[in-house]
Amino acid sequence: MLRRLAITPVLLATLLPGCGYHLAGHNDALPKTIRVIAVPALENKTNSYRIEQRLTAATIHQFLAATPYKVVSADSGADAVLHGKVLSVEAVPLLFITTPATATQPSTTRATTMLVTMKCEVHLTEAITEKVLYHNDNFIFRNEYEVSTDVKSFFEEQDPALDRMARDFAKRLVAAVTENF
Repeated sequence: MLRRLAITPVLLATLLPGCGYHLAGHNDALPKTIRVIAVPALENKTNSYRIEQRLTAATIHQFLAATPYKVVSADSGADAVLHGKVLSVEAVPLLFITTPATATQPSTTRATTMLVTMKCEVHLTEAITEKVLYHNDNFIFRNEYEVSTDVKSFFEEQDPALDRMARDFAKRLVAAVTENF
C-alpha cells in the first residue's frame, strides 16, 4: 500500500506535462524556415503622438531578447514580415484617492491607477509565399498603470510610463505571434 502511494506522485508528474498547457515563450508555432523577421514601423491611426515608434522599438527588442529570430527593419532579406496598425489608445481612470476638505481647501479626487487599452491590427506573412502565419484584426492590449499624484513627477514620469507600456505590449504581441495564440 505504501509503495502505491509513493508511485502515485511520480506517475502524476509524468502524465501532467502532456495535458496541453505550456509556459509562454516556450512554444514556437512558426515554420522552421523562418529565421529573419522584418518589423517595419507600425502605423499610427490614433492621435497618440509617436506611440508607434515606442511600440515598434519595444517589439523589435522583445523579438531579439526572447526569440532566436534575427530582426530587420526592411522587408528585403526577411523570411517573414510583421505589419501592424495601432487603431486606438484609451486611458481611463480606474482607482481614485480623495483628499478630505480642509478649512482652506475643498476636497479633491485624483486618479491613482489608469487602465490603458490599445487596439491593434497585426499580421505576420511569409515573405516569399505571402502565406499568412498570424493575423489578428482585434489584438487588444489592456493593462493597469499607477499614476503619480504629484503633478510635477507626473510629467517627469510620462516617458518612462509609456516605455513600460510599450514593453508590456511587445511581450504579449511577440508571444501571440510566435505561439499563434
